[in-house]
Amino acid sequence: MQNITLHIGTLTLPMKVRREEETFYREAERLIKERYAFYAGTYPNQKSETYFTMTALDIAVQAQRTKHSVDLEPMANRLELLIKDIEKAL
Repeated sequence: MQNITLHIGTLTLPMKVRREEETFYREAERLIKERYAFYAGTYPNQKSETYFTMTALDIAVQAQRTKHSVDLEPMANRLELLIKDIEKAL
């Protein structure tokens, strides 16, 4: 575990994360800052809470799109064939 500090909006977030996951947190920080800045620029004079909510919704929608766009069926079919080949070989 290691201590890192993330800066998002007006918040400073000290966190303890796994060393191998630090990159993920840094990338998430960058993405949140980017989307937050977009919404703050597009919808001026809103509360910080509004920008964070818009940012969270945006990222959640992106995650849902990605989740539904991944087609695992071809991989499952290929794995099934490989399993059958392995069982024949055994």
